[in-house]
Amino acid sequence: MPRYVMTASAQMGPIAKSETRKDTVRRLIEMMREAKGRGCELVVFPELALTTFFPRWLIEDEAELDSYYEREMPGPETRPLFEEAARLGIGFYLGYAELTVIDGVKRRFNTAILVDQTGTIIGSYRKVHLPGHAEPQPGRDFQHLEKRYFEPGDMGFPVYRGFGGVMGMAICNDRRWPETYRVMGLQGVEMVMLGYNTPFGHALEPAADALTLFHNHLSMQAGAYQNATWVVGTAKCGNEEGSVMGGQSVIVAPSGEIVAQAITMEDEVITAKCDLDAGRIYRETVFNFEIHRRPEHYGLIVERTGAIPPAE
Repeated sequence: MPRYVMTASAQMGPIAKSETRKDTVRRLIEMMREAKGRGCELVVFPELALTTFFPRWLIEDEAELDSYYEREMPGPETRPLFEEAARLGIGFYLGYAELTVIDGVKRRFNTAILVDQTGTIIGSYRKVHLPGHAEPQPGRDFQHLEKRYFEPGDMGFPVYRGFGGVMGMAICNDRRWPETYRVMGLQGVEMVMLGYNTPFGHALEPAADALTLFHNHLSMQAGAYQNATWVVGTAKCGNEEGSVMGGQSVIVAPSGEIVAQAITMEDEVITAKCDLDAGRIYRETVFNFEIHRRPEHYGLIVERTGAIPPAE
């Protein structure tokens, strides 16, 4: 019996620094309703979907910094999103800044959750590959201080059963690292949900900036094909407080083909009827891990962090 998941990628335009959680949640609910109206049972929102992308600034006041984080999920301001999801019977992926206290220590993560059609959280993930810097860098119009405001995720890359299949999550820069998809691929992942906020200008190289959107798609298409999985990439985009972020949210099939793509730099919902069995042909042939992989030759991948060329 076919296993179809009508899926939406709900791209967001800019979130102003002055925009409240209530305002932002209202936008998310509006797109959720649109996705449901198109027959979707799952909608994927962006990374840090509740606030402006605050790592662009050096924030030294701790109370101000804390204001960008969620201490509970759902909380008073986000509960309406969960309630509407349950009323509509639609699930969602949501990225946000998480603040938690573990053994008396304040911990900060760039987090995503997966919520089922009853409004119940069935999975969570904390971003592993943090880009940017821990200290402000000279010569930048906007900083990229994710390494200052978050710590690397401590959960690995788990997968969860939901929506009739095996579901995984990643966040933004994770999409560029093949290990992200392969670890989930080795757990039989069938759909990877991935929110991102990708600004231009951080490479400080015009040539690299010109390729940002190409590399965005390249990494997701390669991850999808090489691991026989759907990938749903959802952007927050547009000119946000003077910083321009790329859009082109996509839904990518296990073949590596883009089957839906956003065309604006605003709030926009794109959809696709995703057959979770579409990856089976690849898992049984070209990417049959069990018969083709040779992990005895892959030791350097986990033994070494930086590249070390051979001696001259």
